[in-house]
Amino acid sequence: MGWLAAGDGYEIALVGGRVTARSTTGRSAGRQLKTLPKALRDHPEVDRLRRFARWLDRHAEDCLARVDNWMVSSLPVPTGLLARVWPDEAWQSALRDLVVVGEDPEEPGLLRDVTASGELRVVNLDGETVRMAPPTVLLPHPVLLPDLEELREFAAELGVVQKVEQIHRATWRTPEHPTPGGTEVREYAGGAYTSRFGLAARAASLGYRVSGGSATCLVREAGRTTEAAVWIGEPYWDDDTETGALQWRDADGRILRLRDVGPVAWSEGMRMAAALHAGRIIEEGKDA
Repeated sequence: MGWLAAGDGYEIALVGGRVTARSTTGRSAGRQLKTLPKALRDHPEVDRLRRFARWLDRHAEDCLARVDNWMVSSLPVPTGLLARVWPDEAWQSALRDLVVVGEDPEEPGLLRDVTASGELRVVNLDGETVRMAPPTVLLPHPVLLPDLEELREFAAELGVVQKVEQIHRATWRTPEHPTPGGTEVREYAGGAYTSRFGLAARAASLGYRVSGGSATCLVREAGRTTEAAVWIGEPYWDDDTETGALQWRDADGRILRLRDVGPVAWSEGMRMAAALHAGRIIEEGKDA
């Protein structure tokens, strides 16, 4: 974005997400100023740029949320759509270096570029840049990646930093022999909080929905919708409380048996339960 005239003898621009000014006259002409001059603080152009900066922040957050949803749900994404959004810096930042899978599920790679025609340029595990143009691609949830550890090592060698947490996302594998007829997990139950409000606030800050007495996350997996839910206490209760059991429900609200929970729903539910438990009160001292 270029520099815009504002007031007498100044220009303004967004630099690093904040409004910055430079002088156009005198010995300091063209020099970027460390602080915004008092004469510009209430200028209409400055206010307009500030509002634009807030919109850009919201847009970037929305892009990250949408890509995260594609990944968590392993939704097929049309390559034509990727071509359309790639020129947008916010979309490109969210998508760059994510693991994508085309027509061959055994050939994952890191997304590096998308051409206007919809051709993807991907770095495979051999370190080679390959081109592919399938109708759709998947951004797989890490629990579904058979080469996850190899991908993590490869990404570390390249210095890859993903904006959407994928290959370094904490994962939990479904147990080989779940409790027969079992419908809940209590591994992360018992995390104490001073109030139900504090527990609900932590859930919301982590991006989870609070509904009734539970913190929930929704996962679309293999054509079905599953909701993981951790009990956090009745809404009207505001004394000390603690995290409860984790359960999974189907689209009709029926509680699922543990053996019927899919791998992504299991991993995301456990991730939520662990994150809520991690915010518990930690007592200090020899008896903690």
